[in-house]
Amino acid sequence: MYQLYIANKNYSSWSLRPWVLMRELGLGFDEHLVPFDDAAAWSAYRRLCPSGKVPSLLEGDTRVWDSLSIAEYLGERHTGVWPQDPRARAWARSAAAEMHSGFGELRARCSMSCGVRVRLHERGAALEQDLARLTALWLEGLQRFRGPFLAGERFSAVDAFFAPVAFRIQTYGLALDAAADAYARRLLQLPSMQTWYAAALAEPWRHAAHEAEIRSNGALLQDLRTAAAERSV
Repeated sequence: MYQLYIANKNYSSWSLRPWVLMRELGLGFDEHLVPFDDAAAWSAYRRLCPSGKVPSLLEGDTRVWDSLSIAEYLGERHTGVWPQDPRARAWARSAAAEMHSGFGELRARCSMSCGVRVRLHERGAALEQDLARLTALWLEGLQRFRGPFLAGERFSAVDAFFAPVAFRIQTYGLALDAAADAYARRLLQLPSMQTWYAAALAEPWRHAAHEAEIRSNGALLQDLRTAAAERSV
């Protein structure tokens, strides 16, 4: 059985990627959640994964870290992780890698926080450029491979890599092209995404650095998370 280590569902976009991929493809795993504010848990986790970052995947004595590496590892063992068609697979890998290493302004201005709604103080030219590229990339995949997912009719790793963006669009009210907006809604409606979202809303933890980052970039309009005594670090 795979062992998948993740952090808080409300904030951890990197954790979401392999989690939603494995859930959508029916790949069984045991989930281990390491809260950001639990120093003892992180100390123990670093003995398993020296990078000290999530996500990581353990299978027996094999340790795989980084979301893209996890996707490739799973792709060597299971069909459906990447598209079977070589052209679609090449495009999907390139698009996933672009998301993995790019869209810096989108990450900086719109960090993931599933349970809140925020109005940005400003969008700015750099963010608009990222959103324009995101829209163009999504439309290219949807048009070339005829949807409803980015590389064809089945959900695959490239969709998992953009799953956190769907939550960002929801949180910050980022309107895109109509077809791109429809794709984002399609991701949000997936059973796995609904499960993740419900768990994110129920989490009791509040991480000070993430909360401060969100408030520095926008005005908090709504907090949908379950009320709980705040714990911060």
